[in-house]
Amino acid sequence: MPENHWSHALPSPAPDADSDSPSPQRQHFRQLALQCAAAFAVLSLAWPYFGIRNEALPWPETAFAIGGVALLIASLARQPWWWRLIHALFAPAAWGVAALAIDPGWFLLALILMLLVYRGAISGRIPLYLSNSETAAALAELIADRPGAHFVDLGAGIGSVVRPLAKTRPETQFTGVENAPATWLIGYLRTAGLANCRWRWGDIWQLDLAPYDVVYAFLSPEPMSELWAKAQREMVSGSVFISNSFPVPDVEASAVIEVDDGRQTCLYCYRR
Repeated sequence: MPENHWSHALPSPAPDADSDSPSPQRQHFRQLALQCAAAFAVLSLAWPYFGIRNEALPWPETAFAIGGVALLIASLARQPWWWRLIHALFAPAAWGVAALAIDPGWFLLALILMLLVYRGAISGRIPLYLSNSETAAALAELIADRPGAHFVDLGAGIGSVVRPLAKTRPETQFTGVENAPATWLIGYLRTAGLANCRWRWGDIWQLDLAPYDVVYAFLSPEPMSELWAKAQREMVSGSVFISNSFPVPDVEASAVIEVDDGRQTCLYCYRR
């Protein structure tokens, strides 16, 4: 049984949506530009130097130099620690893989499989996280006093939340939204036949949240500020936004539900 900490206090006011906040696509281009800048800075010095000496470019040392410069630029740009790590390791890892001389067909196959399962991580900084049965049970208790409500799971994966909830709460309408082909198909098959469950293919950023009384998300720390701004714009008064594990930065939750599971899951609840 989850420990319930509901209070009647509303969350602290958050600023209006920032129209200047970068979209996921712009973020990706910025990271790519950073890595390209590091490569250009190193190669523009290394190629003339070794060319004048009539020596071959030492690729291992060059790759590590690019990683070091990328780390420096990412640090100066105040990138999150995980982006700094990615920038530092990208060029050395690329050189290491190239040195293995793996058939390119395997990389194509790996890319296809990743797109089928982890499309959200590529297009929206959202990896695949699966909610467990204890979390579904906590959510079922949380919405018990909302008969007839409409619940949506943003990035619903394989239906690990909406499927058990639809069975437990037949009086509630559930919608799962997923955009990775493989996980969408699994979720569609798992929820087929449930009259109170709708399984949708779509982009969560294009979904209007106004029709939903409860909005649930198990995404990542990266999009939380942007998602909260969207929730503030679209969710109606009296509705609830619930984030699994990742709180909205700089916004106090109305309640925190501690789930009794091995992950020590917390559900951060924000009343609108």
